[in-house]
Amino acid sequence: MTSTSPDRVPAAVVWDEALLKYEFSRAHPMAPVRLDLTHRLAEALGLMDREGLRIIRPEVASDELLASVHDPAYVRAVRSVSSGEVEHRRDMGLGSDDNPVFPHMHEAAARILGGSVAAAEAIWAGEVRHAVNIAGGLHHAARGQASGFCVYNDCAAAIQRLLDLGAERVAYVDLDAHHGDGVESMFWHDPRVLTISVHETGISLFPGTGFANDVGGPNAQGTAVNVAVPPGTGDSGFLRAVHAVVPQLLRVFAPDALVTQHGCDGHREDPLTNLTMSVEGQRQLALDAADWAADFAHDRWLATGGGGYSPFSVVPRTWSHLLAVATGRPVRTDAEIPETWRRYAARAAGLDLSQSREQGGIPHLMSDGVDVWWRSWEVGYDPSDAIDQTIMATRKAVFPYHGLDPWFD
Repeated sequence: MTSTSPDRVPAAVVWDEALLKYEFSRAHPMAPVRLDLTHRLAEALGLMDREGLRIIRPEVASDELLASVHDPAYVRAVRSVSSGEVEHRRDMGLGSDDNPVFPHMHEAAARILGGSVAAAEAIWAGEVRHAVNIAGGLHHAARGQASGFCVYNDCAAAIQRLLDLGAERVAYVDLDAHHGDGVESMFWHDPRVLTISVHETGISLFPGTGFANDVGGPNAQGTAVNVAVPPGTGDSGFLRAVHAVVPQLLRVFAPDALVTQHGCDGHREDPLTNLTMSVEGQRQLALDAADWAADFAHDRWLATGGGGYSPFSVVPRTWSHLLAVATGRPVRTDAEIPETWRRYAARAAGLDLSQSREQGGIPHLMSDGVDVWWRSWEVGYDPSDAIDQTIMATRKAVFPYHGLDPWFD
């Protein structure tokens, strides 16, 4: 592949205002304003005008494409509740408290999936090296079940499309605070797909799954990887866990492409989780993902959004950092946020722009003002440390399947 300068990475962003139609209700935490504010901030920062950037306008996925990862009966059920033909299908998670039915649910969800698949196709064809779908990352949806605000699983569909196009191995790294259970379950028996999820332990957080001894089906053992960190974990602990497990496995697995999920609900302000990360920590994860793609996956990288329920402060900044990294030139953490965006965000939030950040106002900077650091695994293992206990449990459960020493590799 022809090399390019750092600020000219051939990249794509999936975007269309139609993506804002994925809205369960006005009061639901999966609010489309998260996407609107992220896109507007990226525009205000000049990210959408970068040379070599392609905009992918997502189409509604066909039933055939949806059936690559979802049961046809489930797709029919989503259509039936979307049209009002039936009120709900709670046996399939449709009409639950987490996943209330809304008009045109099928089209809205299928468009998100179609966007991630189109991005995967562009990457595999060599049209771009990196692609981002901030509306994507709907990792809880199972083959026949809506779950955790997720109707169709775009991450799984993108992975399956890469396999169908000729990829022999695809790696998926999930950095959301919640376990990436839907993607894991869809490829539980497929040794061609390595799924790694670093998340808050299921003992304290939905969906209650994703423990170190969950390692994959009988013919795919070692290809499901789970690092379940304790509540209260911040940047240093989360990054230590990630760096003690992810790059080692990617190096050995040698994927043809990398798919990542960047839910930013691990932030300390998020109302639905118990982690304490910062915007800087989550920016570091985006930088890490870019390095993994370059070092282990032929620089083929599809990044998606996911969770994140602090829509006026955390989500737009974190995902704008992700977009900046994927398009080849990270935004500095001390960069000031354009005043035009701050005014728009304040109106959307119903806030007084004069409020300080500490009072819950709109942020001024692309950072939380913290220094990001972590101890590398090479420094040593502390058996009394809860993070290290979690890391070692995963390394002991998974590393031997890949010919790695859980203590030293």
